[in-house]
Amino acid sequence: MISFVAAGKGPPLLLLHGFPQSKAIWHKVAPALAKRFSVVASDLRGYGDSGKPESPPDRGAYSKRQMAQDQVELMRHLGFERFSLLGHDRGARVGHRLAMDHPNAVERMMLLDISPTLAMYQQTTDEFARAYWHWFFLIQPAPLPEMLLSAHPEKFLLEFMGKRSAGMKPFAPQAWAEFVRAFSDPACVHAMCEDYRAAATIDLQHDRADRSEQRKLDCPVRVLWGKHGVIERCFQPLEDWRQVATRVTGAGLECGHYIPEEVPEQLIQEAEGFFL
Repeated sequence: MISFVAAGKGPPLLLLHGFPQSKAIWHKVAPALAKRFSVVASDLRGYGDSGKPESPPDRGAYSKRQMAQDQVELMRHLGFERFSLLGHDRGARVGHRLAMDHPNAVERMMLLDISPTLAMYQQTTDEFARAYWHWFFLIQPAPLPEMLLSAHPEKFLLEFMGKRSAGMKPFAPQAWAEFVRAFSDPACVHAMCEDYRAAATIDLQHDRADRSEQRKLDCPVRVLWGKHGVIERCFQPLEDWRQVATRVTGAGLECGHYIPEEVPEQLIQEAEGFFL
């Protein structure tokens, strides 16, 4: 079961959130976008109010392939065979796989503050590992990460999200309460860990298969990242995405990682310019 909200009229636009958040990240941008698009904002599998199935040993239940399939089926259920996609963080990784596996479904795609997963693992440096320590913590075997995270859920969120470049200022109280509510559910924490475990295993297999078979994304891809964040410091996002996509444009914005909540007006302007 995938939890979602939908509003507006116009070309269909799917919004996908990142870790450790939910569809609530779009509350500053979705109302404006709904004036010109049929907006669908969903919770990824395992996150928010979406279903949290158990994962087999190969992590397939939380592979980006399966998480992408969820979203394709949701959009088809709503009557949208073809749509555009705006994804942040983990949602952008799901978007990457969705467009690769279902090229006829995606018209245009905007990805926020990531380089491709395989590129980031292959280019891991000391600086990146220290900044994105959670990548390597969350993939540890269960139940260690789950046990530690569930001991003090809100304190973890405050440390993890509040100590990035923008502090706590971007997070509205109602949205923050939603993040804390979901993260306080041990099943949600476990699913998030499974998402990261899949990213370090089965997802890399899928990405390497794309590379060996020389498959690339052919839809227009717009990449945005925060100039005050880790992607700016540790990677070259345009060059990284041009290794896996044929039509890539992008720019850094004056913000950190949480683009939809830090610079919503700029994101709205970017989205309207790119998707219309």
